Amino acid sequence: MSQENIALFMFATMLLLLLTGQRVFGAIGAVACIAALALYGTGGQDIPFAAAMKLMKWYPLLTLPMFIFMGYVLSESGLADDLYAMFHVWFGQMNGGLAIGTIGLMVLISAMNGLSVAGMAIGATIALPELLRRGYDKRMVTGVIQAGSSLGILVPPSVVLVLYAMIARQPVGQLWLAGIVPGLMMAAMFVVYIWLRCRIQPELGPALPDAGDVPRAEKIRLLGAGVLPLLIFAAMMVPFVNGWTSLVESSAIGALTAFFAAVAKGRMSWKVFETSTRQTLGISCMFMWIILAALGFGAIFDGLGAVRAIDSLFTEQLGLSPWMILILMQLSFIIMGTFLDDTAMLVIVAPLYVPLVGALGFDLIWYGVLYTITTQIAYMTPPFGYNLFLMRAMAPPEIGLRDIYVSIIPFVGVMVVALVILMAFPQIALWLPDYVYGK
Repeated sequence: MSQENIALFMFATMLLLLLTGQRVFGAIGAVACIAALALYGTGGQDIPFAAAMKLMKWYPLLTLPMFIFMGYVLSESGLADDLYAMFHVWFGQMNGGLAIGTIGLMVLISAMNGLSVAGMAIGATIALPELLRRGYDKRMVTGVIQAGSSLGILVPPSVVLVLYAMIARQPVGQLWLAGIVPGLMMAAMFVVYIWLRCRIQPELGPALPDAGDVPRAEKIRLLGAGVLPLLIFAAMMVPFVNGWTSLVESSAIGALTAFFAAVAKGRMSWKVFETSTRQTLGISCMFMWIILAALGFGAIFDGLGAVRAIDSLFTEQLGLSPWMILILMQLSFIIMGTFLDDTAMLVIVAPLYVPLVGALGFDLIWYGVLYTITTQIAYMTPPFGYNLFLMRAMAPPEIGLRDIYVSIIPFVGVMVVALVILMAFPQIALWLPDYVYGK
């Protein structure tokens, strides 16, 4: 059997295991270990061992539990409730104002946590009931929450970009900086769409007269409560951007600042601390196992020459241009997103796509941002988008699956436009890391 056929057999076996419902790291790691022993004999066990050592020596990985802990402290302590109350009193008097405020809430949650699922959970439990109670259209609000949660893996500190950085061997700091402007651009596009839609159809997002009855002193108080997460984010990012601290040191500052902020506001109970710690440990271990499995799988794939074979197939045998190949890659992400989550997609195709993207002459930092946007589009594309079923599980009974499908279509359209803009103008993502690291 040729090396290319062996690589294809490995890939097919891994997909089959994933379709049976096996854990991602178990399916990928098992295929890697069995292939290593079958191809290289008893010395094959050195490949996953070398991957483990590489993982343990990767210093920026320490940022992962720090940022996850920071996010859970802020969410479990109830500071997200203060944010939503702030958006209600400051934006509630305009049509669609509370939906626009929800997008703002999602941006801040993204800056606190870095996980799209966390944003979805907070939005569905805090924002969704309030929006429905105030007469907002159910299809509008479910679309808003799903679209806003898509910012979680794009706006720093994105946990998925940490994973991409490890697999693609790119600096985490540059990837985070590359995600800021596209993330804010996409959030602004969501806001413009909501404003225009509610201006044309006011019944979708009615103005809230009770928001104007709040005393000015209370508005100022809520504004201060809402600004607190921004101050925590600034305390973490400003020293890093200015070169005063390393990435790991900044993550520690963020975690400690969030912890002491919760203590200062009287929100840090033993239950909050225990829940935050347990969730941090669980998610951190999950990501470490996935990275370990991906490194072992990628080492076998690279040794078999699968990347070179695919490069030759696309560019020499089929005669496709680099841009056509890139577009086909993005379409394949959308297809895989119907049954896989973002981390699974990344570790499956990274051994193939990332080296190929570099060989085609594209910037791997820019491609990391393209990947995150494309996977979120895949998550929200009917009929089997991952986020659609998460939304259905969290939504009240009156919101059916059909409502969720219809609600997301215009927001997916906005995200596709954002993706096309970013592909046409790569400097939207690259100018900030070039500026910061070029100083």
